[in-house]
Amino acid sequence: MDEQQKHAMYSTLRENIIEHLFAGELLRRLWQRGVFDAEILKSEFDAGGYDLVLTHEAHTRHIQLKISRVGGSRSHVSVNLRLSAKPSGCVVWIEVDDDLNIKGLWFFGAGPSQPLPDVKAMKIAKHTKGNAEGQKLERLGHRLIPKSHFKKVSDMDTLLEHLIDLRSTEGGDVHAI
Repeated sequence: MDEQQKHAMYSTLRENIIEHLFAGELLRRLWQRGVFDAEILKSEFDAGGYDLVLTHEAHTRHIQLKISRVGGSRSHVSVNLRLSAKPSGCVVWIEVDDDLNIKGLWFFGAGPSQPLPDVKAMKIAKHTKGNAEGQKLERLGHRLIPKSHFKKVSDMDTLLEHLIDLRSTEGGDVHAI
């Protein structure tokens, strides 16, 4: 089985692994920055349009994760409109290599404690599998967001600055639980 087949066949497992690695990396960077009162909560299923919830002090960020392979052809992702109903929704697109190392991060959203930019006017997504007649019907509750709308993020610290307000922790301030 080649690498592309492996990623396609075991995509759910891959997504679970990356979600855990991503959450661990966020928490590790927060720890290293002296932030000990942050929490990450996991959604059991994607009905609300998000995978993780990150909280720190008064900030809550609902995060939808998208994953692709380095060098892959994916040029857009499908985003659930329910994410727009959250007070501070965003999308983090993670690019991984064949060994599931995080190689790239992209962010789509507004600043901490701000809602997701309006995506209703974007192209409506279609189901990936066809119905009995082979037609791929529209997913009215999902929109396609092109990669060009995402901001390339250089590292986990920069991503954290997009996700939550860490100004109160700069300068080595330590927060107790």
